[in-house]
Amino acid sequence: MTRLAIPAHERLIIALDLATADAALALVQRIGSAGHFYKIGLELLMAPGFFDLLDTLKRRDKKVFVDLKFFDIPETVARAIRNLSERGADFATLHGNQTMMEAAAQAKSNGLKVLAVTALTSLDQGDLDDMGFACTIADLVLSRAKRSLSAGCDGVVSSGLEVQRLRLEAPDKLICVTPGIRPIANRVEGDQKRIMTATQAIAAGSDYLVVGRPIRDAADPRHMVETLQTEIAAATA
Repeated sequence: MTRLAIPAHERLIIALDLATADAALALVQRIGSAGHFYKIGLELLMAPGFFDLLDTLKRRDKKVFVDLKFFDIPETVARAIRNLSERGADFATLHGNQTMMEAAAQAKSNGLKVLAVTALTSLDQGDLDDMGFACTIADLVLSRAKRSLSAGCDGVVSSGLEVQRLRLEAPDKLICVTPGIRPIANRVEGDQKRIMTATQAIAAGSDYLVVGRPIRDAADPRHMVETLQTEIAAATA
């Protein structure tokens, strides 16, 4: 069961993983009023128009998740979070240590939620072993979630495979944002290794679901968004 009272249509975060801001805005136009929450990330940051796109989405009363996984000295991260707060971003991510998370939490304002990345969904246990982590993915995710909450962050980005344990051991106020969501009939092969369906993730306890390629590559992106929102609404009823 999910813990937070969130309108079902806002639980779907549409990832604008496209090469240009113009392409991202074109997808937003195709989705139209069906889309309520969008994620913009590193690929778009490297193209012109990133902040214009953020401002455009906010003018259209959309929620915006700025997924840049900040990692820098605490003061630099804090300044970045202050700037995003002023621009009206709703969610932002960082991928750092305790002092970095504390600095970000202290700097946020205007309703910005700071989320700590736990373990990327492109990683599996073999990848963690290669990186020298002497623990399981589940233990790493739980440890980072607890540290993020103690630092004053609002929640975490976590695979749905780890959310159920987080719900058993972490406070109810934890926001869980889950990427790697795939429709049942859309088994996309690629860099995502820890994936599940929207229904499975909601049942595990995820609050928000991030979906990119299944929407972007659909013949009718709006229909795919509406299908996913219907599935999420049924799972949260």
